[in-house]
Amino acid sequence: MNTPHLVAVGDRLDRLGPWLAPLGLRLLMGWEYFESGREKLHGQNWFADLQQAFPFPFDQLPATLNWQLATWFELVGAACLLLGLGTRAAASSLLVLTVVATAAVHWPMHWDGLAELAMGYVITDQGFGNFKLPLLFMAMLVPLALQGAGPLSLDHLLRRCLAGRAARA
Repeated sequence: MNTPHLVAVGDRLDRLGPWLAPLGLRLLMGWEYFESGREKLHGQNWFADLQQAFPFPFDQLPATLNWQLATWFELVGAACLLLGLGTRAAASSLLVLTVVATAAVHWPMHWDGLAELAMGYVITDQGFGNFKLPLLFMAMLVPLALQGAGPLSLDHLLRRCLAGRAARA
C-alpha cells in the first residue's frame, strides 16, 4: 500500500468514528443495563443484606428505595442510551449507579496490598471482589457522559431541529 491510500483510509475512518463509536457504546451499555434492570424488576431485593456497604448518602436510604432506584435508573437509562435521548444525563446517572454498585458489591471487602486488590480485577468472584466488569462499564460511560450520543441519536436530531428553529426566529 502506498502512503496516499493509507491517508485516505485514515480520513474515512476519522469521518466514521464520531458516528459509529458512540453508537456502539450506547448499544452495548444500553443492552447491559437493560438486562440488569430487568433482572431486578423480576427478582428479589437482596440490597438489605449489604445496605451498610452502600456509600453515603445511599446507606441512609431504605434498601427497598435503593432497589427501586437502581432498577428504574437501569431500565430508563438503558432506554435513553439505546435511543440516544438525554444521553449525557443517562450516562452520568448510570456512572453514579455503577460507582455505588462497585463500592457496595464488587470492590473487595478487605485487601492488604495492591497485589491482593488486583486479584479482584476479575469477572467472577473468587473471594477478592469482582470489579473488572463495572470498571469497564465506567470507562465506556465516561465518553457518553462527556461527548454525548453522537450523530446517530435523537439528541443530535433534537439539537438540529432546535438550531433550525432558532435560526428561523
